[in-house]
Amino acid sequence: MAYTGSTILRKTLIMVLSGGQGERLFPLTQYRTKPSVPFGGKYRIIDFTLSNCLNSGFRKIYVLTQYKSDSLNRHLYEAWNIFNPELREFIYSIPPQFKTSNNWYLGTANAIHQNFNLIEDENYEWVLILSGDHIYKMDYLKMIQYHIEKKASATLSAISIPKTQANRFGVIEIDPSYKVNSFVEKPKNPPVIPDKPDSSFVNMGIYVFNVADLKNVFDRMEKEKMSSHDFGKDIIPYMLNNNYPVQAYRFIDENKKDQPYWIDVGTIDSYYAASMDLINVSPHFNLYDFDWPLRTQQQQFPPAKTVSHEGERVGRAINSLISDGTIISGGLVERSILGFNVRVNSFSYVTDSIVMDNCKIGRYARVRRTIMDKNVSIPEGMEIGFDTETDRKRFTVSDTGIVVIPKNYIFS
Repeated sequence: MAYTGSTILRKTLIMVLSGGQGERLFPLTQYRTKPSVPFGGKYRIIDFTLSNCLNSGFRKIYVLTQYKSDSLNRHLYEAWNIFNPELREFIYSIPPQFKTSNNWYLGTANAIHQNFNLIEDENYEWVLILSGDHIYKMDYLKMIQYHIEKKASATLSAISIPKTQANRFGVIEIDPSYKVNSFVEKPKNPPVIPDKPDSSFVNMGIYVFNVADLKNVFDRMEKEKMSSHDFGKDIIPYMLNNNYPVQAYRFIDENKKDQPYWIDVGTIDSYYAASMDLINVSPHFNLYDFDWPLRTQQQQFPPAKTVSHEGERVGRAINSLISDGTIISGGLVERSILGFNVRVNSFSYVTDSIVMDNCKIGRYARVRRTIMDKNVSIPEGMEIGFDTETDRKRFTVSDTGIVVIPKNYIFS
């Protein structure tokens, strides 16, 4: 049976997994879950997944939350409250509610299992399961159309990476028709893609399931008393062992660059590197493609500006991203990302840094290779990022020397 695009959009439910603790991003995740960590000055990490949904035409979305969800819930309400219930559009955050047991969400699949009534109540045919903490651009409708054409029970989105790097991921072994033969977590000798012997297919954490087949798998595994907590470790291997047709879908990147872009900013260093890429002349991730708009909360601040005074007090920003409401008054900002309502005062210097909303850089202060979370004021004349040993006594310092000042930190 052939399905039109509009039918697929009506009969597909999106579930975004957004409950991760993000421990390796601490202290950026001290007060928030990983998907709500700011990125690129004005965005949150979850905005990229949700923008993909919107650009793909999907408007029936549940966001499954768990740890430290206050910031994420507030952002969903303030930035994404754009759907019309009269048209059966929605976005709702769903915390654990102990529907099927007295457990919190125990894993990716368990989170879906606990909320399966949301899928069954409206007779959806397909469920698209996404991670709220990855940065990429993808048309999900293309993937579901592929899934239907292949008559699969489940389809996994996969990206090709060099075989030498694949042992850090879940690796998908396929035949020439892209049928999945096996799925292995972090193998020592990763299987390769049939037509690319130096590359492997790694799991992106993007899944399409036929609702009826997924329900059947959950029921069978429950009867057999088998763990069904995780898709990669439990559900997909079970389906393969029991002859459910599982397909791999080669990731089609909507980022319009030579190399496909998909990144999990799981550590301070990877978060910093992905952020700094945005200020390059030609960044790998394109924020400026008006054919693929990236939505977030448009906060009501005046335009950013630079202010110069008499003498040497010249406000300058060089190769930087500057968000609304920010004033650079007589200071110098180089190769940095500044969030909303930042103040950079006279004779100060900020370089190679990420400064989030409502921060203030005092006169004569110097900040280098630093991630400064929201609502921090650097005292006059202070230096951050120039003496690693001194910085380690107060702050988290990453393996590559990135200093992280936590949200609301007060200097004594």
